[in-house]
Amino acid sequence: MFDNQKFTKLVEANNLTGEVVSTNSFIVEVKGLEGVRLGAMVLFSDGQRGLVREAYGDRVILFNIDSEHILPGTLAVVENDLLQVPVGKELIGRVVTPMGNPIDSKGPLKAKKLSGVFNPAPGIMARSMLNAQLPSGVPAVDMFFPIVLGQRIAILGDSKSGKSTFLSQLAANQAGTDRIVVYAMVGKRKVDIEALLNGLNSSGAIQHTIVVIADIFDSLTLSYLAPYAACAMAEELWHQGHDVVIIYDDLSSHAEAYRQLSLIQEVDPGRDSYPGDIFYAHSSLLERAGKLLDGGKTLTALPVVVTPNNDITAYLSTSIMSITDGQIIFDLNAFRAGIRPAVHAGLSVSRVGGQAQTIRQKRLSGTLFQKVAAYHQAEEFAHFGSNLSKEAATDLKLGQQIYAVLHQMPEELYSLTEQQLVLETVLLGDAQVEIDIDALKKASKEAAPKVKTEEDFDKLEAELLKRHSFAIAGEETKPPSEQADANSSEEKPEEAKNATA
Repeated sequence: MFDNQKFTKLVEANNLTGEVVSTNSFIVEVKGLEGVRLGAMVLFSDGQRGLVREAYGDRVILFNIDSEHILPGTLAVVENDLLQVPVGKELIGRVVTPMGNPIDSKGPLKAKKLSGVFNPAPGIMARSMLNAQLPSGVPAVDMFFPIVLGQRIAILGDSKSGKSTFLSQLAANQAGTDRIVVYAMVGKRKVDIEALLNGLNSSGAIQHTIVVIADIFDSLTLSYLAPYAACAMAEELWHQGHDVVIIYDDLSSHAEAYRQLSLIQEVDPGRDSYPGDIFYAHSSLLERAGKLLDGGKTLTALPVVVTPNNDITAYLSTSIMSITDGQIIFDLNAFRAGIRPAVHAGLSVSRVGGQAQTIRQKRLSGTLFQKVAAYHQAEEFAHFGSNLSKEAATDLKLGQQIYAVLHQMPEELYSLTEQQLVLETVLLGDAQVEIDIDALKKASKEAAPKVKTEEDFDKLEAELLKRHSFAIAGEETKPPSEQADANSSEEKPEEAKNATA
């Protein structure tokens, strides 16, 4: 029974010991361990580990971390007063379990430091105002609902609505920066995990990413611990002077695992059978994000929540939205209609996004919202089959051009400057000309490095519009720049007569 050398050494060191007296799936009751600290890590004589959940004198309740199979009579010893995981730069580029065990066939980890899993969030006096944008490479997000470094913004949507694709794009877009991405996958299927890893490897994003995986076949306890362990790994890099982005994919599976553990533990169920402290479980996790006053580095949190049937009013969805500083909602109906990415412009919001935008970006965002709203209104009228007014036809045409710009394949990424050039060029055309959107996108990538000032934007946009636009079929319409020249050179009849006289 005492083949485990580490277990023997801990016993010989006079650490607290006890004996398993009963088990119920992942819930283990141990007699002994008097005075043990809540949250301590316990090692069993068969090599499994447990997390101290409750203590009642000489009776202690633990979550079994490794499996739901442990025999009564198994001995237990306190391994550490706090549950800890490996942290540090050595984890970058690796795929690990929530306990820090590598599962990527790249050899053992060389991490030299451990950190507690349930760390407290920085106090308000240690924080600073958020003021820098986190580019995702996706215009439908960056130009409408900008994510700010240090922000907590929820990603909501039904299954297969494009959430994971967007998050992969965001991770890939951090290449070439000092930002590090920590991607926590909770309760995911093997096929979803393989799809993510293939995407990260093909884009090269794995080089600046730590992937923490608790798949659907792992223990409920590992699924419960995965977000906290990933956050601990992110915090260490954050305090070492890096901007870190952490993605929790997804907190719906995390809440489900915690609900099952609580029900097995016979905790009184609350709304939707979730335990009463589910809000605290998520708020204590998400409040660990922010921007440090000392050094100015940030930890940005993106919790993902699945909303079956596009229902964002469910308990878990509203709970996460009340904790975060905004939400980006992916609409399954829009996704099925071919809109990529399927971001819902009417329900999504970034409450602090404006703090990171320039005056020009704010003006562009405001105009885009107005034009998209006018487009949807014109689209409703078009359904009746009646003749549209000239203004409505213009709104419809311009909206189609804007959505053509926003349409994006998973492998496509655009810088903020490229996004501004394309969208402002389309708005400059005001649907008076046809625009080759694909050519415009390619040209914007070549022109973006030339932008240094506001005047550069104006000059390049006029050139791009002239080069990639042509008259609408059946009309002798000129580009706006040529129209302006023509209008300025025309004279009214009365003025012409006076000039002749």
